[in-house]
Amino acid sequence: MAPSTGAQIIARSLRDLGITVIFGIVGIPVVEIAEEAINLGIKFIGFRNEQAAGYAASVYGYLTGRPGVCLVVGGPGVLHAIPGIGNSNVNAFPLLLLAGSAETHLISKGAFQELDAISFLTPHTKAAIRPPSLDAIPDAIQAAYSTAWYGRPGPCFIDFPADIIQGTLSSAADLPPITPTAPPPNPSADETSLFKAAQLLKSARSPLIVIGKGAAYGRASASISTLVSHTQVPFLPTPMGKGVLPDSHLLNTASARSAAIQEADVVLLLGARLNWILHFGSPPKWSPSVKFIHVDICASELSKNPNALAIQGDIATVVSQFNTYLSTWKYDSSSSPYTSHLLASKEKNLALATKRATDASLPMTHSAALAAIERTLAALSPPEDGNIVYISEGANTMDLSRSIFPVSFPRLRLDAGTHATMGVGMGYAIAAYIAYNGLGNTPGEAQVGASGMHGKRKKIVCLEGDSAFGFSAMEVETMARYGMDVLIFVINNSGVYHGDANDKEKWAELQSATLERGKKEGGLRSTSLGYGTRYQDIASMVGGVGIEAKTVGEVEEATRKGWGEGRVTVVNVIVGKGKGGKLEFGWQASAKKAPHGEDERDK
Repeated sequence: MAPSTGAQIIARSLRDLGITVIFGIVGIPVVEIAEEAINLGIKFIGFRNEQAAGYAASVYGYLTGRPGVCLVVGGPGVLHAIPGIGNSNVNAFPLLLLAGSAETHLISKGAFQELDAISFLTPHTKAAIRPPSLDAIPDAIQAAYSTAWYGRPGPCFIDFPADIIQGTLSSAADLPPITPTAPPPNPSADETSLFKAAQLLKSARSPLIVIGKGAAYGRASASISTLVSHTQVPFLPTPMGKGVLPDSHLLNTASARSAAIQEADVVLLLGARLNWILHFGSPPKWSPSVKFIHVDICASELSKNPNALAIQGDIATVVSQFNTYLSTWKYDSSSSPYTSHLLASKEKNLALATKRATDASLPMTHSAALAAIERTLAALSPPEDGNIVYISEGANTMDLSRSIFPVSFPRLRLDAGTHATMGVGMGYAIAAYIAYNGLGNTPGEAQVGASGMHGKRKKIVCLEGDSAFGFSAMEVETMARYGMDVLIFVINNSGVYHGDANDKEKWAELQSATLERGKKEGGLRSTSLGYGTRYQDIASMVGGVGIEAKTVGEVEEATRKGWGEGRVTVVNVIVGKGKGGKLEFGWQASAKKAPHGEDERDK
């Protein structure tokens, strides 16, 4: 038998683990790994930038429940892939990053693309490994893959020097084959903690269940549905926790978020963290006397909330246990004005949302444009069918779309996540397409809802702010190359947060003032982008479909056309510049607002 190269051993190890797709960008020497993987039937998705490839691999892990794999070159390739590492780490998405590096004997001599990636990435990964020899490759890959997956999911990194990739091993046939890694165990919680938590929840006058993306990743929908159904406790989903229970559920308080948070006295956190998204669990957004029950698989995560009742374990398992303690208890909403306050807040915010959605002004508002897209898509495919995956990013676009576009199943809504990372959209869309629809003869691995929905084709819809789209717009070519009929809406207000002008002439005046030598004021602001940029042309350029829409009617027509196209479609939706004023985050402004003050997430 001919000797095996390191690249062949790496590819075989990945195949034996059950890897069916690799995201990345090739170069010397990792191109040899990619080619050997393709020869073994693994799909390689070649990106235009390692940043987008890393984002794709990380969210593929979230969608499938198994680590996504990304392959890049050493040096600058690793540097460009770091955003994927950060995204995986902070969001707890399982990721395995593979990279090449300089030949071992050339280290410290200024070798080609030399970088001590192990030292660089060790602080940001669960494990960073460099196998010392070819026969150590299979164990290194299995160890890194398992570490990324088990416990709190996260990133792992393997560095393959060029002499390892290109070296040969005559006894490779004698290496024991890798057996697929068994899914992580689902640890249960201790009974004492569960009893205390059940008693605390039963004592609540205004209880609330917060459902985070950890519950979506943990496949906890069934047990959480039973919990809410039996106890009748209101729930609040975080942005990517939406769909664990349907947005249409009567106990969903998302449209009364501020009131729910302000009045809750006992809160059960399921797969959510008390970070900036939940205002740190602190006043003035939360009541000073609120008590938290925090369920998480990771002990170190629980330690960040020392005043919470901590329950360590797998979310689906723990909630199933919890259900036995609460099987005979139901929340009596008549004992508190809490429920009536939530209903009143819902009605108020829904009325405001309806008013904004029907705003007929031109240029269109964000709300009117997004509402037109939602109405049209709902007519084509109702949310209860679960046929659409929404990906949103961009400050205004993401905030508003969160409440405008309902989902009924978990992992059908992706956004900028815990790091509020702009630029994830195109990578996420590619990963979602492959996870749900597969590619060629490789079936999709992700499952949603009932088993009967598995394998059901899904339309990937991106809702992009124009600034966010710019981070990875060239990945539209990647979609076209692999035949992905992704539907992308670019909500174009010609600016970051807000633009500078509502017409081309005014914008040109500001541009002239900016370019005029010696002029110190009156020009474009730091948030300005080019006016009326023809983002749709990037789709036409690569063989897709590009459409511009300036009115509600044009948006509706473009949505219907894009839905039926078998090619990637970019709809450039021209909206008004938006309101100016001071830019600040919600937690910065919260201290200035009265209790129950309007929150963007309520809209």
